[in-house]
Amino acid sequence: MSTMSPTPEQIKQYISTGIVCSYLTVEGDGQHFQATIVSPAFDGKRLIERHQMVYAALGDRMREEIHALSMKTLTPEEFANG
Repeated sequence: MSTMSPTPEQIKQYISTGIVCSYLTVEGDGQHFQATIVSPAFDGKRLIERHQMVYAALGDRMREEIHALSMKTLTPEEFANG
C-alpha cells in the first residue's frame, strides 16, 4: 500500500488553512520537513502550545502522510527581532 508523499507546498497550504501566518516556509524531501511559521496567533503561547496548534492544523495528515516535521514557531515580533 503506497501513499503519495506530500510536497512542501501542500504542507504549507495545510498549515496556512488552519493558522493565519504572516510568514511561512516549508522545505522537505517528502519524508522530512522543516517549517518556519510566523503567526500573531502564537502571541502569549508557550512552545508546546504553538506546536499543538500546527499539529491541529495538519490533523490526521501528521500521522498518515507526514513522517517528520521540525518547526520554528515565532510571533511576528520574535521573527522581526531575529
